[in-house]
Amino acid sequence: MPRRNETIWHIGNAELSLERPRVMGVVNVTPDSFSDGGEAFSEKAALDRAFELLDQGADIIDVGGESTRPGFSPLTPEEESGRIVGVVRELLAAGALVSVDTRHAPTAKLCCRLGVHIVNDVTGFIDPAMVAMAAETNCGLIVCRSVMAPARAASTGRRRRAYLDTDPRARMAPAAVEEPGEAEGSLFPDLPLAPEEHSDEDPLAALMDEDAHRTSGIMGVHRPVNRRFPMPESAPVMRQVMGFLGDQARILRREGVEADRIALDPGVGFGTTTDEDVIICRSVGQMASMGYPLVCAVSRKRFVGAISGVREPAERDPASLGVALAAVEAGARIVRTHDVASLVQALDAWRAISTDQPARAFISLGSNVGDRVAYLARAVKLIDELPMTCVFAVSNAYESDPALGIATPVANAVCEIRTELDPRVLLGHLLDIERTLGRIRKPGVGGAQPRTIDLDLVFYEDERSAGARLSLPHPGLTERDFVLVPMEDLMNDPVRYFASFDIQVAPREERIGIVRADLGPIDWDA
Repeated sequence: MPRRNETIWHIGNAELSLERPRVMGVVNVTPDSFSDGGEAFSEKAALDRAFELLDQGADIIDVGGESTRPGFSPLTPEEESGRIVGVVRELLAAGALVSVDTRHAPTAKLCCRLGVHIVNDVTGFIDPAMVAMAAETNCGLIVCRSVMAPARAASTGRRRRAYLDTDPRARMAPAAVEEPGEAEGSLFPDLPLAPEEHSDEDPLAALMDEDAHRTSGIMGVHRPVNRRFPMPESAPVMRQVMGFLGDQARILRREGVEADRIALDPGVGFGTTTDEDVIICRSVGQMASMGYPLVCAVSRKRFVGAISGVREPAERDPASLGVALAAVEAGARIVRTHDVASLVQALDAWRAISTDQPARAFISLGSNVGDRVAYLARAVKLIDELPMTCVFAVSNAYESDPALGIATPVANAVCEIRTELDPRVLLGHLLDIERTLGRIRKPGVGGAQPRTIDLDLVFYEDERSAGARLSLPHPGLTERDFVLVPMEDLMNDPVRYFASFDIQVAPREERIGIVRADLGPIDWDA
């Protein structure tokens, strides 16, 4: 039976193993995002960015249509849906895991009908309509601590009534801004600034005074001028944070939402001072003990700039990376970031050193040039020499009919490996082996060309990917006889094995590259 990790996040029609930290890439389909200035505002630009993040290693793409920067313009659900639905459709069609960053129940419902996997609510499911939406669907949920109710109410019912009684203009926008002080370019956003006049169009004016908010945070009191200690007491801060998150999780569960669909985001940067943000980040282990997957969403936040001395949000990626690694070490399982490539590299290196958890994977090998079986044997030997990897078993070599544009019969095999390399790192090594054995990939020709060796990573247990560079499971896995027949040498019943991962294998009469001959064992370790 396949190995199963006990920590599974159920997200719509998918299950995501949290045995390793997962990376959530941010795509803002907005003209006024604080972090990227609207770089992905057009649908095409957003999709290009999303697929770039997938190729860089993002496990999830978080698509948002409404900014939460200071002075932002609130959107109606119709406006928000108009921005993101096209992007969401294309990503889902490509097989990506998709999250929508929305506080609007109509937008969330529409996206869930399309097949979205996760709803990420910056207001923490305070809106009863969002709770009802969550109960009616099977999507994963990210409950973000909101300051729409900064003080923990005596009863959750009173807090929800307070939401409904809020000024209608305030209900059009989250009751916290992601980056207070960012518009002014302050390197020290907690310090009082010159008062501003809130116009009647400001959606936050009815809810909070922003200048007072900068100095008060969730503690609700101004910082004293003289302090004996550099940091405030952590217990009151964490009572507010964990109290809110626990209350909202219980509300969702009472409405029938399964616990394994819920993840928690402590809302760093939302209605908090820098000191409070540091306390929250230092308390990740404490929050992880609540029993829900914990999201780390600190990328380019203002407090990162304050503790690193970096003014521009886009230049805070290295500092954001440091905070994220500390959170992962303490127990965070999902990291939301703008800089996917750097975070994936850092997590790969961190995991390689800090954990010992080999994964099961399968590599398909093929050759139709020269001594085909000898090329298969040399490739297997080189795979076995890869770092943090060993060949566990190798099938016989089989000759199959020409397929996929190849004109001559192909010698094929499958090897089963145990590896601690990330799938994309492993893929890079496989391409190096192809080059070592003389494989030449001619641009524009595709795969239909003679090759000394062809190596495909067809399956990596508990991993899925929808990028152009790597798709897992391999999209041809279910229909290629020249892969499935060799796999019968490695396991009793490949069809049953893959069915346990909801992968349906085609019957033999519907497959391509039908196996015609057994060429015998591969002598690779001589």
